[in-house]
Amino acid sequence: MNGISVADFIDRAKCLGVIVFALATVALRAETPEESRPQMIRGDYSNVLSEAEAGTAAEPAVEEWRILQVEALMKMGRYPEAAEVVKKALAGMPSSLRLALLGHSVLRRNGDAEGAKTLLAQMDRLGSNREWAFRDPANRVALGQAALLVGADPKRVLELFFDPIKKAHPEFREVWLASGELALNKSDFALAAKLFADAEKRFPEDPDVQFGLARAFAPSDSAAMLAAVKKTLAGNPHHTGARLLIAEQHIDAERYDDATVTLREALQTDPALPAAHALLTVLAELRSDDKAAVAERAEALKFWPTNPEVDYLIGKKLAQKYRFSEAAERQRSALQADPIYVPAKIELAQDLLRLGENDAGWQLADDVQKADPYDVLAFNLTALHDSTAQFQTLTSAHFLLRMEPREAGIYGEQALALLERAYSTIGEKYGLKPKQRTLVQIFADQKDFAIQTFGMPGGVGYLGVCFGRVITANGPAAHPGSAVNWEAVLWHEYCHVVTLQLTKNKMPRWLSEGISVFEERQARGTGGNVTGTWGERMTPQYRAMLLGDDLTPVSELSGAFLKPKTPAHLMFAYFESSLVVEYLIEHFGLEKLKLILADLGRGVPINAAIAARAAPLKQLDSDFEKYARERAQQSGATLDWTKPEPAQLASDTATEAFIDAHPNNFYALTEQAKKFAAAGTWDAAKSPLEKLATTDVKQPGPHNAYALLARVHRALGETDAERSALTRLADSSADATDAFERLMELAAARKEWPAVLLNAERMIAVNPFAPASYRLRGEAFEATGQQPAAVASYEKLIVLAPPDAPEIHYRLARLLAASEPARAKHEVLLALEEAPRFREALKLLMTMKEMPTEAAR
Repeated sequence: MNGISVADFIDRAKCLGVIVFALATVALRAETPEESRPQMIRGDYSNVLSEAEAGTAAEPAVEEWRILQVEALMKMGRYPEAAEVVKKALAGMPSSLRLALLGHSVLRRNGDAEGAKTLLAQMDRLGSNREWAFRDPANRVALGQAALLVGADPKRVLELFFDPIKKAHPEFREVWLASGELALNKSDFALAAKLFADAEKRFPEDPDVQFGLARAFAPSDSAAMLAAVKKTLAGNPHHTGARLLIAEQHIDAERYDDATVTLREALQTDPALPAAHALLTVLAELRSDDKAAVAERAEALKFWPTNPEVDYLIGKKLAQKYRFSEAAERQRSALQADPIYVPAKIELAQDLLRLGENDAGWQLADDVQKADPYDVLAFNLTALHDSTAQFQTLTSAHFLLRMEPREAGIYGEQALALLERAYSTIGEKYGLKPKQRTLVQIFADQKDFAIQTFGMPGGVGYLGVCFGRVITANGPAAHPGSAVNWEAVLWHEYCHVVTLQLTKNKMPRWLSEGISVFEERQARGTGGNVTGTWGERMTPQYRAMLLGDDLTPVSELSGAFLKPKTPAHLMFAYFESSLVVEYLIEHFGLEKLKLILADLGRGVPINAAIAARAAPLKQLDSDFEKYARERAQQSGATLDWTKPEPAQLASDTATEAFIDAHPNNFYALTEQAKKFAAAGTWDAAKSPLEKLATTDVKQPGPHNAYALLARVHRALGETDAERSALTRLADSSADATDAFERLMELAAARKEWPAVLLNAERMIAVNPFAPASYRLRGEAFEATGQQPAAVASYEKLIVLAPPDAPEIHYRLARLLAASEPARAKHEVLLALEEAPRFREALKLLMTMKEMPTEAAR
């Protein structure tokens, strides 16, 4: 070592390392703001701050160094320091529009309303008096953003400021971000997605562009949103906005512990982040931890006590948990802090509509739309108000039913009767009969349903939604070509009314949906009105999912509704949730379930409520898994459910060989039956179909064994056997419209009127616009001496404009001749108006010639 000790060598090496590191740091420090900006985008806020401070000291007249310094301080939660820096910078650069714009945001975040107001006026003067000085892209974008702050028309800002910059300087990222942000602020998510997608082509790795995409996709495409969030954090691990978006997803899925972890991660970057503390307030509210909620809200408002975003965000998330009364109070609080804060206004409008306070809700939406015609949510709501203004309101003891007048005349009274039956049945069972009338709105247009329910088009697949005392539902006309039992939908949604009110809207989604689907299954035959089997039942697909990897633990069931892999997985979540409820009632009793609901209403968390009344959630997960798999094994026990390889069913010969070895295999028998039916070899199709018909597993779709068996018997002229197969199909399905219609025809031919009436009711519960149901039902009522019911049925048929309208008018005239002669004469004249040579009608008129004619209705 040339006379140098080991210790001396280590000391010298340490010193050398320090010197080398210091030299490297100096060498790596950005020499210009343009070199520092990419680090800002990547989230290297501490390093940017150091560079900006050094740059400001070396070049105090360079505006960009000041901007970077302030932005870095804000990203790190050092709001008061940022305010001091921006004030000092503006004192030296009073004509800097970009500094004034940044300062406005900084001073507001620090609660300096007067200072922010002064800067707003300063920006207005600069834009008016010195617009000529702001010709570069950065200042033109700032000018547009300033114009928005002082109330300029957003579309004009796009046309005059942002669009020209995008065209002339497409490489300038800030203009894309500003344009996309404008669209997001106006809830124009489609435009925002397009703008950020265009930006992504130019800046594919930019985390702020990816975050814009994530926000644009958030309302409609969770998979695309999460993919964009992942890219955001890959480009900037300290991106607090992305963390907040992830936390919101966790809250929506009731993964509250995960949400807390994610929010704490965001606070490591910005300890003062108001939105993070607001979401922590939401989590505390959901846990009924009032002390923590107060503390977190205070943290959120620490630097800006009148920040409307805090209560707006708290209220928005509470509304998503169906706690609309509390949500509305939060929005009112936000508006008390800032009376013109548009997001709170439009959110409050929706909350009020969901609470049934329609007049106030519509007025607020109208106020927002008039003040800001570009706000998409407000525009959608006001357009909906105009389109539903002509709705008819039907009233019963416990319901207000609003729907289109034509539809109200066809099945409105039947819907009211069904709802009243639900009120009595479910209310008695769970011990709650709401004192306020429930408002039910049925939409003939799916788009109108979506706007009323979600604020914007979308939500395809939803049949109905309950908000507590308000139900919105798609009517039969809203899903043409799809068979949906609207009676089952209303029964399901009214069950939500009961359980949500019992729990004060404090229940996890899986339990809410599980009880409603379970009660659908229990409702068959309620009130003597057998309309088939309602609710989700075991199917071959559900059986395979229960026995495979798709079974979701009870503790994670709410998440299964948020991000299902496929539409089938969403429906499976409903079915599995109903099985959980069935399990709870079988093993612990209905009274225990009712106690769980009562606990939830008192603010007890679901895990604690289940542990106290049934079993700890971990044990429930394990016990239910065993129960569900056993139920699946027991279902279809007469059949072999081994799934063949594709090659084993690739040909008729292969299929027959497989069936010889597995004579009761569900999949092979189904394939064989389909092939025989397609070939018209009806006798051969009987054998596999009769085996398939022994199972209790529901076979949905056109390949249902009973449906195919009925088709075979009809082709062979075996009417009694056909009828038997159709009856079994109708008894096991709530939406088998082909079976209902054929059974009506067969029963009418034999004058078996009770069977006609039964299947007519089944048909109307799915498709109330099918004329044959009312025609045959009218004939059945006539034949059984039920004159008023026959009249009512024919009247509905006339509304549907049947091709044989003269015949129906004639029938009405004949039925009314004795009791309402004037009206009867009017009906026979209507018949003759359309068919002047209608002999039977002419004969009837001759007997009425001395009667007065009823005025046209």
